Amino acid sequence: MSRPVIVTSGLRKTYADGKVVAVDGIDLTVGSGEIFGLLGPNGAGKTTTIGMLTTSVVPTGGTATIGGVDVVAQPAVAKQLIGVVPQFNTLDRALTVGENLYFHGRYFGMGRAEARAARDESLQRFNLADRAAMPVMAMSGGMAQRLMVARATLHRPAVLFLDEPTSGLDPQSRLALWDVVRRLRAAGQTVLLTTHYMEEADQLCDRVAIMDHGRIVALDSPAGLKRSVADGTVVRIALADDGSGDDRAEQLTRAGAALVAQLPDCAQGPVVDGALQLTVPGTTGVLPRVMAAAEAAGLVVTDLSASEPTLETVFIALTGRSLREGPPTGPPVGTGRPR
Repeated sequence: MSRPVIVTSGLRKTYADGKVVAVDGIDLTVGSGEIFGLLGPNGAGKTTTIGMLTTSVVPTGGTATIGGVDVVAQPAVAKQLIGVVPQFNTLDRALTVGENLYFHGRYFGMGRAEARAARDESLQRFNLADRAAMPVMAMSGGMAQRLMVARATLHRPAVLFLDEPTSGLDPQSRLALWDVVRRLRAAGQTVLLTTHYMEEADQLCDRVAIMDHGRIVALDSPAGLKRSVADGTVVRIALADDGSGDDRAEQLTRAGAALVAQLPDCAQGPVVDGALQLTVPGTTGVLPRVMAAAEAAGLVVTDLSASEPTLETVFIALTGRSLREGPPTGPPVGTGRPR
């Protein structure tokens, strides 16, 4: 790995006198110039982790450093080393595009001339030069998100934190922001990204950590994670009603057990959109094998398809499909201004 920029050791956060554990002693190392993804269901501890790394949440235990600076012992110094793009629009709506950038530079101690030069360079860099005088209220969602990234990187931070940066954006704006992130990485920017879009993590991240219940349950490259969960083919099987009168869930549970009995080398996955999923070793002759097993088990197949494992496959295999509410996560992640 390249030079470490983010390092945590035993990082922990609890609430309610230790009764609620939001982050349970995580160890992370993120290298310079890396795009690192942090994934997990609601309540997994992602936002709390970002909050601790960006100094807006005080850890209960463990340590965290950014560029060698302890975020608890020296929060003001750490703030100078980070840029933050939160989930929600935090631009100053009373200012223009250019003024948002200029005053951000001033917040970080730049003189007038330096802040103006940084503003102009950033406007060019993010293709916003022709929007410098535009009121923020007149910007589209995608353009506003691009401006927030421009603002967060104006002072050349060691680490850029992107907390679900494309949430709510249309597909074109999402792809445009992906291009922005790729250009930042090409320029050597270290990025820590949280997202609920598995494709986004797969496309952008060098490595991904999956969190659940405050712990890291898997960490590898996207390709490595996909290989670790299933070295084979994911098969989706839609089945006809078996006529037993039982509810659909019971029917599918029985059908899954019957298929696995016929295919003992396969792993049964979750039910997705009313269809069974199996992971079958190998990549050739998979569908005929599954079809023969279904016929032997007396099952009527109405649809059958195969695909390679995806990050979503990994995510669901490790965290499940149940919808859950998370523990308290502390104050929202801020804008990265020094305090």
